[in-house]
Amino acid sequence: MRVVVALGGNALLKRGEPMTADVQRKNIAVAARALAPVVQQHQVVLTHGNGPQVGLLALQTAAYTAVEAYPLDVLGAETEGMIGYMIEQELGNLLPDAPLASILTMIEDTSGGVHDTLIAACDRYRYAFLGVEGYHDNCTDNLFAGLAELGLVPPEVPSPLNLFMNIPWDAAGTLRFAAPPKQVPGGYVRLRAEMDLVIAFSACPQDILPINGKAGKPLEAHFTVTGSSSGAST
Repeated sequence: MRVVVALGGNALLKRGEPMTADVQRKNIAVAARALAPVVQQHQVVLTHGNGPQVGLLALQTAAYTAVEAYPLDVLGAETEGMIGYMIEQELGNLLPDAPLASILTMIEDTSGGVHDTLIAACDRYRYAFLGVEGYHDNCTDNLFAGLAELGLVPPEVPSPLNLFMNIPWDAAGTLRFAAPPKQVPGGYVRLRAEMDLVIAFSACPQDILPINGKAGKPLEAHFTVTGSSSGAST
């Protein structure tokens, strides 16, 4: 039987609790323990709210006054990636053999392990917030352009996996968007595809904030496809 389960955002971050990643992970672990028996017997479609999480990011982005606050749709995309990541981790810990719908598995990482799963793909509107006049290359348009060559139109922009991007939380619980990367010379990751898929691979074009280094100069990105048994390496 297919069972649809909805987790409210307040179930993941309860009213009055400290809005930290550790608290949210503990609440998700409680939900995962309740869901595990259902997952073992049924096909489960899991959806979730994100109200408190979006509110927290809105407060944090408003506190960084060097740029205009990010719009709610961007913050929503960022929280969806974060919550989905935690839910899959906690369910996977309880049910290591359960067929969770994994798309990619990271099988090797020599880069030092500093990656970002939170920040949404940049778009022309973000660069306008940063003071750019006129058009600026961005990952959202890169996605649409690349898929157009295959005759595909994405219904929405998925939350990306930002490899080698350093977006840290500080001790005060503030997310910093302007940290330079921490690369290891020659570092790489290897990803194994768990299903047939189309991957959009974009070198970050950000040259306003020092996400690509203090020089603000975007770098080339390279990838190879090494075969179905060993996966794709980046």
